Amino acid sequence: MQMEKKFGPLKEVAGFSRKAAAEGAVLLRNEGQMLPIVKEDNVALFGRCYLDYFKSGTGSGGSVNVEYTTNLMDGFRNYPWVTINKEVAAVYEQFVKENPADLGNGEFASEPWFQQEMLLEENLVKEAAMVSNKAFVVIGRTAGEEKDNFDAPGSYQLTKEEKIMISLVTKYFENVAVIYNVSNIMDTSWLDESWCHGHIKAVLYTWHGGIEGGNAAADVLTGAVTPSGHLTDTIAKNISDYPAYSNYGDEERNFYEEDIYVGYRYFETFCPEKVLYPFGFGLSYTTFEWENVKAEVCGEGKESVVEITVCVKNTGAYAGKEVMQTYVEAPQGVLGKPCRELVEFAKTKLLEPGESEELTMRIPVTRFASYDDGGSTGHKSCYVLEAGEYRFHVGNSCRNTKEALCDGNALFVLGELMVTERLSEAAAPVEAFRRIKPVSGKDGIYEVAYEAVPLRTIDLAKRIQDNLPQALSIEEKGITFGDVKNGKAMLEEFVAQLSIRELHTLVRGEGMCNPRVTSGTAAAFGGVSDELAERGVPAACASDGPSGIRRDTGEKATQLPIGTLLACTFNTELMEELFEWEGKELVNNEIDTLLGPGINIHRHPLNGRNFEYFSEDPYVTGAFAAACERGLGKNGITGTIKHFACNNQEIARHRVNSVVSERALREIYLKGFKMAIGEGGARAVMTTYNPMNGFQNANNYDLATTILRGEWGYTGIVMTDWWANLNDVLTGGRDVNLTNMCSMVRSQNDVYMVVNNNGAAINARGDDLDGGIEAGRITLGELQRSAMNILRFLLSIPASDREVKIIEPVAIEAHPFTKETVGNIISINATAKIDIADNKGDKETWILKVEKAGEYGINACVMSTENQSAQMLCQLILNGQKAADMQTHSTRGNWFVQRSGKVILQEGMYEMQITHVRPGINLSFIEFCALSDK
Repeated sequence: MQMEKKFGPLKEVAGFSRKAAAEGAVLLRNEGQMLPIVKEDNVALFGRCYLDYFKSGTGSGGSVNVEYTTNLMDGFRNYPWVTINKEVAAVYEQFVKENPADLGNGEFASEPWFQQEMLLEENLVKEAAMVSNKAFVVIGRTAGEEKDNFDAPGSYQLTKEEKIMISLVTKYFENVAVIYNVSNIMDTSWLDESWCHGHIKAVLYTWHGGIEGGNAAADVLTGAVTPSGHLTDTIAKNISDYPAYSNYGDEERNFYEEDIYVGYRYFETFCPEKVLYPFGFGLSYTTFEWENVKAEVCGEGKESVVEITVCVKNTGAYAGKEVMQTYVEAPQGVLGKPCRELVEFAKTKLLEPGESEELTMRIPVTRFASYDDGGSTGHKSCYVLEAGEYRFHVGNSCRNTKEALCDGNALFVLGELMVTERLSEAAAPVEAFRRIKPVSGKDGIYEVAYEAVPLRTIDLAKRIQDNLPQALSIEEKGITFGDVKNGKAMLEEFVAQLSIRELHTLVRGEGMCNPRVTSGTAAAFGGVSDELAERGVPAACASDGPSGIRRDTGEKATQLPIGTLLACTFNTELMEELFEWEGKELVNNEIDTLLGPGINIHRHPLNGRNFEYFSEDPYVTGAFAAACERGLGKNGITGTIKHFACNNQEIARHRVNSVVSERALREIYLKGFKMAIGEGGARAVMTTYNPMNGFQNANNYDLATTILRGEWGYTGIVMTDWWANLNDVLTGGRDVNLTNMCSMVRSQNDVYMVVNNNGAAINARGDDLDGGIEAGRITLGELQRSAMNILRFLLSIPASDREVKIIEPVAIEAHPFTKETVGNIISINATAKIDIADNKGDKETWILKVEKAGEYGINACVMSTENQSAQMLCQLILNGQKAADMQTHSTRGNWFVQRSGKVILQEGMYEMQITHVRPGINLSFIEFCALSDK
């Protein structure tokens, strides 16, 4: 018997989430055995965020409705032997009660980045120190979509109240631990300043751990879990030390002058002295020793694989896990290389004191090849290994390493240059700028020099013309989509039946709360018209992620830890298992793709969405993206990897042009996407809002066709981000709009996300597909190519096994007319237009009298001035029953009429109300139009 699907969260997801949240906590300092807590300790907790504990960032990547959440105090209650200072706790509980957390104004991503801290009284701290021997100070921050962090108090820096709190606590307590409950790395340069009195003995990043974050943090602090997380970012002394600092935040163009020297690649090559905590660093409650026991090169030529076996032993008193990391130091050659590049990592099992484990890391030499975008090696547009010695360094951070040698010599030596892959120029910049290149310095540290970046040389128009697909002749044969799924017909035969209008409909996704898919989710695409549904084409359901299912109608789901925390586990097996369970939750809720994982690079610490992403390192990013995809794939679904590509700031994200070299693009910013597809089996990709090298990525031909499909062999779908700007596929430029979908389809970005519900078939957006073939803007073959991509995807997901929904009108019973009926009565006889008068509330009631029973269409005139990424929803209620959803995003102050639903009404009376599920939508009128007699 087939079990009935259970909508809502699965408890197993929360269990794995807690395990991951604990394993991703990173211990940066632990002097004098400050941690873990022992039974003899009495702990005073400071900082309101130990109660108002952040579970995630904001916006589409963090807004999950949950059944519960946990804070640090909740976590400690799991351990009755832990003694917490009750007097201090009572003061904070009263403060939080009287000053509840600021959750914003209800608009999309309106939450503040910090919560106003209580101003500590000195006597409270002084008296607490007489009772408690240890103090924990919790610093909380969030971040998210639409705005970046700032190098200012309340964001990257401490607030005045936080500084006062820390100063007082360190004045009276000799043993102080700072706990960072944060989304992004923060300034830590203050930890050893004089006003902290030298008493900060421990520093722990617990990040945002999802719904189980408080419990997981307590697991680590009590020693139930020994910390084993390692940093996936470099923590520098000053924000100005990061190589992207001088360009970051520009609202017109952002030059990627640091090129491939992102994060530790820059610091370890040019200025290691500017680092507080290096990439890959993380302490434990126990200690480890390791020895390189074997190092060899297997195979020949570009098929060669470097194998390094290391023996790790737990030499301390606690059971724990250790992370081994292998870095390559390549010869500088003519291209220039970083002094350290991570090429593999492995994590031990839980080792008991005295226990050892051997780990073998296998590294194909192609993994550390460099891309020559200018031809300086004589091999333009090729991945190459330049001649010289390649040295491999193995350790538990990029700094604390031992060289792996073979008979005392460098492990891998090339006598002459080797080409590992021949490609063609793609997505190169058209605007001149310079990039960093190392020149020899002293003691193995290089000086920063610059060189001109190679610019585009190919004829893009010719490339597109030479690769136009052949059109299929349109001919109706009565083939259903089910026939294709059952192997009775070829997909090409089915696509050849589709009319121009149906092809247009397929490349338009529809918005939130679509009636054809799970309520409250982000979008439906595929069979979003009755015409397509009657052919058997299902509608696929997409849900916001990546940290769990976001349903704007309030249904609950499990909130996962943020991406940065997950990567800090350095445990891809755990990640795959977590996302296998997350996949089960998605399937149970009839969702076909999670809009995530986010796999952009942490180019700069102030990016507001860094929490969704994994790391400053592309290999870590790709390894974790692939693990997420493998886990989801075990349930027949996929994540939609995003944002493709170079979405590295939130400020002006719809227009800022990322100007980046082809080498940096391939070695840094695209590597994670390639790994997610090649090693994880990802079948859905989301492009970015921003342009890159002059072309909006939503219609960037080289990105979506030349590289993604041509070079990587990708056969899945590509979708835009929600309401993405479009420019011309041939010329790019600043002339952008929301309607240039011929260029989008020509680039092979398959689906525009999103038009309003019921708007795909009627071209509610007014895009340029209508008449596009006749005007030469698009060809039939290109439309059919995207249709093939979309339908092939639909065949691979659970939607193809569900019953296709034909939207039937909602039947609503009338109330009889009585003398007690009050208010102005609006008569409906065939048609009626009801003035809503810009109503935003939920209290007003309209009395309708239906003179003639029948089926009626409901149209709504809507407008919104909210920010562009917000989705608003209100519902039309007739006699207490939902009759229609009115859904929109920002219309930038313009009014639009949308089809909102169909109802079957009887003769009689109806009370009509408007319920605002997500505020921000304005209504001018509601219109009832008779469709047929019933």
